[in-house]
Amino acid sequence: MSGGRMSLRQWAGWTGLAVVLLLVTAAAVWRGDILKAGLDPQVPFQTYTPPPAPDYGAPAAWALRDARGPDSGPAAVFFVHSTTYDGGREWNGPIGDPDADAWLKRVVLPNYAGPFARAGGISAPRYRQSSLYTRLTLRDDAREARAFAWRDIAAAFDAWIARHPDGPIVLAGVEQGGDLVERLVRERIAVDPALRARLVAVYLMDVVVAADGLSPEVPACAGRNQVGCIVAWSPVSEDNDGAGRRRLRRALVWDARGRLVDLGDRPALCVNPVTGSTDTAPVEARLHQGATNATGLEWGVRPALMAREIATQCRGGLLRHTEPKTESFRETGGWADRRKSRPYNLFYGDIEADVQARLAVWQARQPA
Repeated sequence: MSGGRMSLRQWAGWTGLAVVLLLVTAAAVWRGDILKAGLDPQVPFQTYTPPPAPDYGAPAAWALRDARGPDSGPAAVFFVHSTTYDGGREWNGPIGDPDADAWLKRVVLPNYAGPFARAGGISAPRYRQSSLYTRLTLRDDAREARAFAWRDIAAAFDAWIARHPDGPIVLAGVEQGGDLVERLVRERIAVDPALRARLVAVYLMDVVVAADGLSPEVPACAGRNQVGCIVAWSPVSEDNDGAGRRRLRRALVWDARGRLVDLGDRPALCVNPVTGSTDTAPVEARLHQGATNATGLEWGVRPALMAREIATQCRGGLLRHTEPKTESFRETGGWADRRKSRPYNLFYGDIEADVQARLAVWQARQPA
């Protein structure tokens, strides 16, 4: 009997261990799906009530409002930030969400708005951004939420341009913010000769853009001596072919009716930020002007740059690049944080140099 009872205990123990291992394995395999499901608002966008619209006449609607440094140039810079709001209850994040604002201030602004600080005063609107969940699904609800954010960016741009009626302008956006800037170029800049004459360049960082969808009035930048053009790239590690294929397969671009549609088989645009051109030749690391991890720096503090680190090549519509080995360029944070823009900028120095060079060209072409 004692032996029988021992066998029963052993059987129960092994069964319990098997159940635990099964649950751990399932959590590891489906963890992403579980967490993604937790970000789903669980309501159709058609019946969803968005948060109140921001008032762009009020300073509180701006994360940065004409923020300048001691050596800022004459340009006015309009910067649209990337996804900082995770989601859960909202398709579009409310203005002033504390967690979203903290990520914006700590990560996005120093790493991605920072390279434009020397060009001039930077304005970055807060807006009812589409949530992180909308980047993780191709559902129609998610596309509508991303398109909804355009309303705020259009209103913010109109308020911003009214404050800056003359002088050089620069537009920049990262990730989904870059998508909105690309539409802004189509519907505001390309149709207005006066604005086009003021445009230094447009920077679409970590954005897939259809190469055949650009307006002829605002083309891709073919070289660094060109102004009134677009510098756009979507970076993927040199050895990560799977990520590259997934990015293009899941990419959404604007059509002529203001809808987000699949990129499909259309070619994607790649302008190499290291050279400022569409040249597809490999670019050696010695030409790279500087990566940095500026996360946590106060606004106005210029970070230290690590130059000659990254080799690049525009290939297949993506910016292929080598990865730096330094610990500060490791991605950290939870599952949601790892799906936002990287908490560092591999091309900070290159962007900074590019906008300075184009601004100098723009100024040289102005009448005395």
